[in-house]
Order: sequence, then structure tokens, then C-alpha cells
Amino acid sequence: MNTREDIWATAMKAERQGDVSAYEHVLADIARTLRMLIRSRLSRQGLNPHETEDIVQEVLIGLHTMRRRWDPERPFMPWLHAIVRYKLSDAVRRRRREARYRCDLTLDDWNNVAEAPGDGADRAFVDLDRHLGHLSAAQRDVVRALAVEGATVRDTALRLQTSEGAVRVTLHRALQRLAAIANLGTSQQGKSRI
Repeated sequence: MNTREDIWATAMKAERQGDVSAYEHVLADIARTLRMLIRSRLSRQGLNPHETEDIVQEVLIGLHTMRRRWDPERPFMPWLHAIVRYKLSDAVRRRRREARYRCDLTLDDWNNVAEAPGDGADRAFVDLDRHLGHLSAAQRDVVRALAVEGATVRDTALRLQTSEGAVRVTLHRALQRLAAIANLGTSQQGKSRI
């Protein structure tokens, strides 16, 4: 009975002899195994499992790039495990660092913030000014630049003399504030009808 170690090590040795088919099969088998392993690891660490495929691809690229460093006289699995551990911990660190700058609003939140005006453009600008009045000056500047003027994050950061990450965080907080105000207004309208 061949173990996974034997099968994968044999395929990697065959790749060194020029057997492309064996190498393609071992990569596909490793990818299937990694998807299950990494998805469960991300879930346990409280990260989003939809990023599994990105990490699997990073591991496969690392394996492909470093495949000549594997010593065929030594076991394959510990060598592969070292690559997986390194790539996974690197990806987890990077994603946790990036999480501070993400803007993960639901579609309903976006719809509440960006409802289309029904009574004409003049009323829309009055409503816009009224809603933006609930924001801090920095949040107003960012929302106006990105949502009203259509500027890029980079251009907005340059104009406001701040970082792109700070612009994203400010936008995220402003949109959350606007969504909360929209939800509060909707609930108060519902109460007045009762």
C-alpha cells in the first residue's frame, strides 16, 4: 500500500527525469489536499475561507519555484509542509494587516447609502448635503471626492495629504455612519406611520 509520501515523492522524482505528466498529476493532487487543509485552517483562525484558492496557488508557486531544492534522498512531506507553513503564515499575517483597510459593506448597506433620488437633481443635492452634514469634515471630504466627484483613492490621498489606507478607512467609517443614519431614519418613519 503506497502512502501519500511515496506517491508524491515518486512523482517528484519522475519530474526530475522529465515526466511532465507525473508532475501535473502530483500538483493537482497536492492542490486538492491543500484546499481542504487551508480552508479548515483559515476557518479556525477566524479568517474568510474564500481566500483559500489564493493561498493554495501561492503554495504551488512556491513548490514549483523551489522544487530543485528538495533532496530526493529525504522525505518529501516535511519539505512540502515547511513550504505550506511558511506560505500560510505569511498569507495570514498579510490578510490580517490588510483587514484594517477593507471596506466590507453588504449590498443592502450600499443601497441605503446610495439610493437614487426620485424628486430631481436639486432635491438630491439638498439630501446629499443634509446627509453629509452628519459626517466629520475629513469624512465629508473623502465621500465628496470618491462618491460625488469620482476621484480615485490615490488622487484623493494626494489631495488630502494622507495615505491611501487612511482614505479607505475614512470612507468605510463614513459609509457605516451614513448607513446607520439611513437605518435610523427608516425606523423613525415606520414609527410615525403607526
